[in-house]
Amino acid sequence: MGNALFVVWRESVEAMLVVGILYAWLKQNAAPGGLRALWLGVGSGIGLALLLGWAMLTVQDELSGEALEWFQTAILFVAAGLITQMVLWMAKHGRHLKGQLEAGLASATERGSWIGIAVISALAIAREGAETVIFLYGLGLEQGDGSALAIGAAAGFVLALATAWATARGLRFLDPRRFFQISGVLLLVFAAALLVAGVERLIGMGWLPPLAEPLWDSSALIDDTTAGGSLLASLVGYRAQPSLMLLLAYLGYWGAVLTLKARLAR
Repeated sequence: MGNALFVVWRESVEAMLVVGILYAWLKQNAAPGGLRALWLGVGSGIGLALLLGWAMLTVQDELSGEALEWFQTAILFVAAGLITQMVLWMAKHGRHLKGQLEAGLASATERGSWIGIAVISALAIAREGAETVIFLYGLGLEQGDGSALAIGAAAGFVLALATAWATARGLRFLDPRRFFQISGVLLLVFAAALLVAGVERLIGMGWLPPLAEPLWDSSALIDDTTAGGSLLASLVGYRAQPSLMLLLAYLGYWGAVLTLKARLAR
């Protein structure tokens, strides 16, 4: 529930930030039909994200056995990759996001194209929505509790509305830049947990060797089959009895992420 809340919160805040930028520019520049095009694009973007979710569930229902196992495992890796890519992309382009969106709107307005305005907003919202759908599907595979996932997602959306309101009001306690920095780190932790789950599935299917199993046993301290241990496992990828392959995958992920972040910083 906690990671679903956080993922939906972060993604929804980002989507609302994009809509806010587009709305403010269109209000200031009085583009003919611009606001109608904006809301049409927002609705279309949400619709595309929902269509993706429906397609994934439909494919899942059509598959069984090893094919279903492969599909679900692939989604875990896709979700981990998307989270990582999104966080690194925001670290590199976040400061220029407002300028890029406004330049696109200016170009569409000069051409008198309300379709261009709708497409810009639709693509921006569809991207955030598609990422959220894939993240939630991956989290659902890990947690297996659909009701808790739905409650967490709903709570995350409500929290995002409160955050967007606070940002619009210019409340000093909320620094958007710091929010995205901290939330980005937490999202990378979630991505590592999804990666571990995917590698564990590949080991269970016999496609990856465990190499050495277990490397240690910390069940006496925190057992990952208990409620607290299971929560820790889904949040950060904790395993009480990890194999060497799991450890290498975890360390390799963080090594690659830290290297890329260092390059972006330079």
